[in-house]
Amino acid sequence: MATILEIYDEKFKINGELTYNGRFYNGKPVEGLLFNVRAVQAIFDDENSETRLNWIYPDTKEWDPERNTEEFIQALPEWKSYGVLGFTVNLQGGMPIVKTEFSQPWINTAFYPNGELKESYLARLKKILKVADEIGMVCIVGLFYFGQDERLEDEKAVINGVDNAVSWLLETGYRNVMIEINNEANVPLYQHSILQPSRVHELIIRARKIVEGKIPISTSFTGGMLPTPPVIENSDFVLVHGNGLSPERIKKLVDDIRNTPEYRNNPKPIVFNEDGVDINNLIAAFEKYASWGYYDQGQNNYNDGFQSPPVNWKVNTDVKKRFFSKVAEITGYSF
Repeated sequence: MATILEIYDEKFKINGELTYNGRFYNGKPVEGLLFNVRAVQAIFDDENSETRLNWIYPDTKEWDPERNTEEFIQALPEWKSYGVLGFTVNLQGGMPIVKTEFSQPWINTAFYPNGELKESYLARLKKILKVADEIGMVCIVGLFYFGQDERLEDEKAVINGVDNAVSWLLETGYRNVMIEINNEANVPLYQHSILQPSRVHELIIRARKIVEGKIPISTSFTGGMLPTPPVIENSDFVLVHGNGLSPERIKKLVDDIRNTPEYRNNPKPIVFNEDGVDINNLIAAFEKYASWGYYDQGQNNYNDGFQSPPVNWKVNTDVKKRFFSKVAEITGYSF
């Protein structure tokens, strides 16, 4: 494998070298960070024939999950050229239409009801991991999403899903991978208690035993929410969201994490893998030495954003260009 991710204290290394090695911006260190993009729909599909028409491409009038993945893969070298080194893909995707948190009838899940894995999703993910490995990028693989976790029939199925997904990722041999157990564990829409804040650390511990230190494990909480002490303690990196926060609150959240006894006893990278499009929040996170993730919802129009299929994965809008150009400026990458 060409890309091996490691964690050293609060820093990331790729192939034994700190990311953005030796780079400073406005007097602050860049090396060791991981600028990233929320791309959770890169392996998206929909098995519900009644909602599948929501995602049709304007040219073909059909939805095509293989095209979606292929176009995502084609965009990755461009993203990397700006200094973006990471992205998040989710086995159950994310909200594909804005403001539909409470009603998600589409069926987008890599898990069968008993927690077994669907080969079609794995095949698309493996293509992504292969290309990311070849070009030196890191994939944060999320397992569960609160709009789809009900597709698993019971807690035993959730545990089976973790075991299967984590074991599969380990067996691929790719080491450019991080794992997010579930997106925003504190959202009350999760139907399985083991995916909720009081118990999700059980799955983190379980996954860490499977990977034996070869793949970092964590989970995320909603914007501004401090992870629970057991999650901070048992995670390999602290994963947080910044949705709806001001730059000042971004900084406070990072400070609050670092001030917890669990963090002080075992410092580790702090990573935002979902926030928004506000470059001021990117800068605030960077100034506190936390990695930052761009989240651009889009409008299902094959132009705007990165989360509403059909997605145009290119750096094709002013909003996208603003983020990628700022990352290039901070990291010193040319484009």
